[in-house]
Amino acid sequence: MRNTTLMGPWIRRFLLEHLVAERNLSYNTQCSYRDTMVLLLPFMTRTLKTPIDRLAVSDLSPKIVRRFLEHIEKDRGCGGGTRNLRLGAIHSLAKFIGSHSPEHVAWCAEARAVPFRKTAKPAMTYLEKPEMDAVLQAPDRATEQGARDYAILQFLYNTGARVAEAAQVTVGDLTWGSSSYVRLTGKGNKTRHCPLWPKTIGLLKAQVGTRATDERVFLNRLGQPMTRFGIYTLVRRAVKRASTTVPSLRAKRISPHTVRHSTACHLLRAGVDINTIRGWLGHVSLDTTHIYAEVDLEMKAKALAHCEIPGSANPRYRRKDTGVIEFLRSL
Repeated sequence: MRNTTLMGPWIRRFLLEHLVAERNLSYNTQCSYRDTMVLLLPFMTRTLKTPIDRLAVSDLSPKIVRRFLEHIEKDRGCGGGTRNLRLGAIHSLAKFIGSHSPEHVAWCAEARAVPFRKTAKPAMTYLEKPEMDAVLQAPDRATEQGARDYAILQFLYNTGARVAEAAQVTVGDLTWGSSSYVRLTGKGNKTRHCPLWPKTIGLLKAQVGTRATDERVFLNRLGQPMTRFGIYTLVRRAVKRASTTVPSLRAKRISPHTVRHSTACHLLRAGVDINTIRGWLGHVSLDTTHIYAEVDLEMKAKALAHCEIPGSANPRYRRKDTGVIEFLRSL
């Protein structure tokens, strides 16, 4: 690199060499970092009145970073989570430049000093068993599209797969036999094996037919591999149809990831060990899986019911807590 002051060559190395060859990040993460640069560079050009090919590293000052984040929130209508996502990409870029160019170490420290915003963690949405059953029954299985939609919904519910994982499953990832399972490739290119229910096996065999092992399992109506967005659309279509019979679905924002949450909650409710669920979903940390134990209201109500003391000698205790217990029992 001849000129270490220009931003362009650094971004090229960051996107094409650092993220891909050095860190081996997933394709979706690479796209997220690239999207940040697609937004950031035109913003800097407009703000600084400088041609995009003449932007310097020093032009990405903390002031510009803060103005860019404000633009993300106010002009583009993004939330705090997206703001922090874009800032994380900028921090990574600054760290990369600073670690390869000593003269930019001070600039790196200033850029990385822009803090993340503390955001409220959204409540996790999952479907109760009757709601999940209604969504599964929504597709018209008499049609080719409906049969495919039903197979995908059943696969998502069976495996708890992320939408990207489901879209990338090939015929070769399926193993038939007495212990049928599917190999899923998740975040960080980590693979795991998930058992398949007999009903899921029958549906997948009907979808696969005689296709080659390197072909995708789920195809759209044009015979092309299903995308994440295509799977999202079919889930929303099934939910809309199911909401006519189960009105409670209308109050929930449901996506393929909601099905994943539902799988975890239903497994936990059925008595499956929390560590088994961690492996089932492909979580790195057990702390992530513990979230499902915290949000399951039915399990909370049952646990609190055991705390009731039938013959308590303290009337004040009974007056104060009986109402709470009865309320949770009604959930």
